[in-house]
Amino acid sequence: MYSYEDRIRAVKLYIKLGKRTGATIRKLGYPTKNALKSWHREYEQGRDLPVGYARSRPKYSDEQKKVAAQHYLNHGRCLAGTLQALGYPCRDTLAAWLDELHPETRKRVVGKARSVPRPQALKQAAVIELCTRQTSAQAIAQKLAVSRGALYQWKNQLLGPEAPASMKQHNDSPPDPERTELERQVESLRRDVRQLQLEHDILKKANELLKKGLGVDRPLLSNQEKTRLVDALKQLYSLSELFAALGLPRSSYFYHRARLRLADKYADARLAITDVFERNHRCYGYRRLRAALGRQHVFISEKVVRRLMKQEYLVVAAKKPRKYGSYLGEISPAPDNLINRDFQAAAPNEKWLTDITEFHIPAGKVYLSPMIDCFDGLVVSWTIGTRPDAALVNTMLDTAIETLANSDDRPVVHSDRGAHYRWPGWLTRMGDAKLIRSMSRKGCSPDNAACEGFFGRLKTELFYPRNWQATTIEQFIQVVDSYIRWYNEKRIKISLGSLRTYPSRPVNCKFVESFPFF
Repeated sequence: MYSYEDRIRAVKLYIKLGKRTGATIRKLGYPTKNALKSWHREYEQGRDLPVGYARSRPKYSDEQKKVAAQHYLNHGRCLAGTLQALGYPCRDTLAAWLDELHPETRKRVVGKARSVPRPQALKQAAVIELCTRQTSAQAIAQKLAVSRGALYQWKNQLLGPEAPASMKQHNDSPPDPERTELERQVESLRRDVRQLQLEHDILKKANELLKKGLGVDRPLLSNQEKTRLVDALKQLYSLSELFAALGLPRSSYFYHRARLRLADKYADARLAITDVFERNHRCYGYRRLRAALGRQHVFISEKVVRRLMKQEYLVVAAKKPRKYGSYLGEISPAPDNLINRDFQAAAPNEKWLTDITEFHIPAGKVYLSPMIDCFDGLVVSWTIGTRPDAALVNTMLDTAIETLANSDDRPVVHSDRGAHYRWPGWLTRMGDAKLIRSMSRKGCSPDNAACEGFFGRLKTELFYPRNWQATTIEQFIQVVDSYIRWYNEKRIKISLGSLRTYPSRPVNCKFVESFPFF
């Protein structure tokens, strides 16, 4: 919707330019060709334009809406039955009325029962009992509280489908040589099951102790890592079994076990590094960790920090790089690129950057619109919502303008060429505050690289390493808001001399955390 001032301005410019629609639209950036001609016809008829748009009379009255909603609630909450009884309206309209008058009736809780995983030891014992049973498979299944089909499925997983499922002696019992052969097969199956269990336990402990993946290649483990696995599993298996499975010489095991028992001179530093790493979203590299240790009067070299991080398996999550590609075409006029990839500023409130990024979690989509100062990387203001509409960016801009304590500050506001930064609401606010507009080239994200870099750090340090499966939208918004506050107030910034705060100015911004959910 365009205001009366926007429409009358467009009509007068259209007449001034000799009724050239293309030139008028290029000059203003709005509206469409048909809308401009319609406004001109209305202006010619009355030498003016109506202040507001005429609203069509609603098809159904408020009383009809209430009657339909009440009939739905009193007759089993059936949409089809309400439509058939009243003869109006359509299904979608009735659903919209219910959302408006009785929003509580449309809430749903969807659940799905999850199967309880069975322990591996239970599966192995069940397969052995199935193969050596003297009773029926159904009796064994009832004893273990599982289905009969599950027993045979576990047998196929552990022994393969070709292995016999029963080795009990029938009335027509086989001769002694055949019985001996069956017993030999059972003993072989038991050894295979124990070997499989040993390999599974090794992989599980490697994941727990060494932070290795479940598909780790055992020959690639160091002898020290193999020694730690042997110490963790020697209560369940003999040393000879573990040495053979891991390929670890006996002498190497006792050598590394003696070294592990020696006093560690970096024991306190290990605890301090782990504590700092965990308290800062697991995103500090060795430089920031060393700077944080210096504040605690723990002075060690960067090489030692890197070695201790490797030994403690403190790995910063990083997204895999993607091949860069951008479109360089131009389709409409826009302000010049005043920043021109120069993201250095000599003073605060000289250059501001803004953009919108999307977070897609199982609960839904969330959008973030920040305003970043090039002087020190401070997030001046931000808004978080569930819709990338004009209210998201306009509220963020209003909050950023409120932080300008000095009336002479006229920062350059740089953005991409999205529609959010060309709507009349944005243009009016920019003009009233006398801010300077700057836009990137079409499809050229490096023109706004500093803002894109902030999004990359946020997602690498906060979003990608975590599992958001059980997180609601409200909880996710609170997490993002907390991270940005930590980013402004506590995060160590190497470019500022390893400082964790911004000493140049206080943070006195007004933050808008979220919008209503629809």
